[in-house]
Order: sequence, then C-alpha cells, then structure tokens
Amino acid sequence: MTTAQLHRTRAVGHRPPRLPFARAAGPLLLLTAWWTSSGTGLLDPQTLASPTDVLRTALDLLGTSELQRHLLISLQRAALGLAFGVATGLALALTAGLSRLGEALFDGTVQLVRSLPILALVPLAILWFGIGEEVKVILVALGTLVPVYLNTHAALTGLDVRHAELAQTLDLSRGQFLRRIALPGAAPGFFTGLRMSVTISWLVLVVSEQINASSGIGYLMTQARTFGRTDVIVVGLVVYGLLGLLSDTLVRLLERKALAWRRTLS
Repeated sequence: MTTAQLHRTRAVGHRPPRLPFARAAGPLLLLTAWWTSSGTGLLDPQTLASPTDVLRTALDLLGTSELQRHLLISLQRAALGLAFGVATGLALALTAGLSRLGEALFDGTVQLVRSLPILALVPLAILWFGIGEEVKVILVALGTLVPVYLNTHAALTGLDVRHAELAQTLDLSRGQFLRRIALPGAAPGFFTGLRMSVTISWLVLVVSEQINASSGIGYLMTQARTFGRTDVIVVGLVVYGLLGLLSDTLVRLLERKALAWRRTLS
C-alpha cells in the first residue's frame, strides 16, 4: 500500500473529534431567530408568544407547582407504556428470531400492527379500555413495541450462520447460545429500536393526552389552546422536547456502556 493510499484509508476510517456543544448549535440559532423576530415585531404575539413571555409563564407554572404535577403524571404514563412495550417487543423478537414456530405466530401479526397508525386505534382503545389511565399506557406500549421488535428481530436473523455452527461445534446448550451469541448479537439492533421507541412514546403520549385526559402535559396544552395561550402551549412543547432529548441521551449513554466492545465511527 502506498503512502497516499494509507492516508486515504486513515481519512475514511477516522472522523475528526466532536465539537464541544455541537448539538446545541441548531436550537440556539432557532432561539435567536425567534427572539429577534418577536423583539422587532415581525412575529405577532397572538401567533406565537415571545421567549420572554414563555419564560415568565414557565416560572409561574413552576411557582404554583402546576407544571411539576402534570409533568410527573406524563412521566409515569410514558415510563409504564415504554416498559411494557419494550419488554413485549423484546420477548416477541427473541421468540420469532430463534424459533420458526414463533416467527410463524408473531412476525405477521407485528408486521400488521406496524402498518396501522397507532393513533387510529384511539377510538377502539377507548371503547375497550375506557377513559382511564390504562388506555394511555396501552397506546404508548403498542407504539413502542414495534421498533424494538423490528430492529431486534432483524439483528437476530442477520447473525452470521458461522456463529451457529461454532455453537454446535462447542456443544453449547440453548441457554448458552442465547446468552453468549444471540443476545450480544442482537444488542445493537435492540438499542436502535429502543432509541426510536423512546421518541415514539412521547409522540403517542402527547396526542393521547390531548384527546382524552384530565391531567398531564398534553392536557395542559389542550386547555391553553382553548384560551388562546400560546405561551403555555410553547412551554408544553419545550417540556416534551427536553424530555425527548434527555431520554435519548440516557439511552445513548446506556448503549455506549453496554456495547463498549464495539468499535464504530462515532
């Protein structure tokens, strides 16, 4: 290999180091444009409240503990729905990925659920489970199990067949094959699905809380819409955005720790 080829190989295989706070650049630019357009009068306050009004409203809601109360309820719903959805998606993926019978029983059903808009199930879910907490948790669970199933199942079925042959050569039991080969091989796909599920959990929750709820961030935004309070609506959107960013960051950290053995470009 020539020196030039060696340099090109290094250039392709190594990315420059991350810029500090690079992920905050986009949101800061957006905030600056919003602040400027509100301050110069280009943006009508009736259309969108200014950042100052939104900040004042957020402090008022925090001062009365109203924001914390609704936030805690939304967190509980999202966590419960995500836990049920991820556990179910993982169990179905392992069953379908490691068993022909399991694949015949579950893969077609999950693919069918995948093609349905989860929010289109809201009327039926209300008829079946009422208007309590259960329906919101079930909708979040249905929305989050599909990404975990699809990505974990794809990782499992994409395992190199030589790994299975090696397991036979070493006379590994089914439990040892699952623990030493199947689960580590499916882990990258599982974490990809988990990141997607975390985002979807907030998307499903915000809509379900706006349709049928008497508490939660979505309910707070619906009440604000009734009275034309764009400042409260923006506070709710900011809260959902921060929750999504925080939960995605936590999953990334967990993924890096769990997959420390894997070398990637990032």
